[in-house]
Amino acid sequence: MFDILMYLFENFIHNETEIRVDQDELTDELVRAGFHHDEIYKALSWLEKLAALQETDNIPYFAKGPTSFVNRVYTQEEEMRLDVECRGFLLFLEQINVVDSSTREMVIDRVMEIDSKEFCLEDMKWVVLMVLFNVPGKENAYAQMEDLLFEEPEGPLH
Repeated sequence: MFDILMYLFENFIHNETEIRVDQDELTDELVRAGFHHDEIYKALSWLEKLAALQETDNIPYFAKGPTSFVNRVYTQEEEMRLDVECRGFLLFLEQINVVDSSTREMVIDRVMEIDSKEFCLEDMKWVVLMVLFNVPGKENAYAQMEDLLFEEPEGPLH
């Protein structure tokens, strides 16, 4: 499923290609690209749920409104999916104002819905990028995250 999300993002969204609204046509194209129907439907459902999270009623109550930095307590399931490196990076993104509490919760929600046995920091960076791309008003945060994802660091990061 994550491979399909990456394919869609890289081939349509990130390249600013006009994405087809017709789900059947998009499904056919993904099948021609070698993906299986069940995984395609999971990926499209994942994207639909991401769009639904933009409605303020779907964002957890503790993530609404302007708040000062609050330590996020992760559930056991979240800790199993997001290792220390992923959680640390998400905290870093919040500290440098790439994500706020609402987008952080959207990222965590979408990560928890990814149907994959393995999930790493690189995967999480892509989820953050997809979430930021889909949230109106987050263009600067998206550009900053894109820089973090694609720029090669010069020397040590510490």
